Amino acid sequence: MASFYDEIEIEDMEFDEENRIYHYPCPCGDRFEIAEEDLFDGEDIAHCPSCSLIVRVIYDPEDYQRDGDDEPIKLDQGICV
Repeated sequence: MASFYDEIEIEDMEFDEENRIYHYPCPCGDRFEIAEEDLFDGEDIAHCPSCSLIVRVIYDPEDYQRDGDDEPIKLDQGICV
């Protein structure tokens, strides 16, 4: 079982549209990261690339589902990726 630094709501994270990655400030000065694709895969752990801290991302998995062709569909915004 992992030891999380914190639990962060997805709404509190910043979304990088170009790279499709969510970010949140880490105490070390870098940022925790989790890719949108990871959320579609059911992952909920964001890692800091500069230190060993991790956070659990709180989100509704129903908002990050794939259609029958394994194409991600973000339901809450109606955006197909």
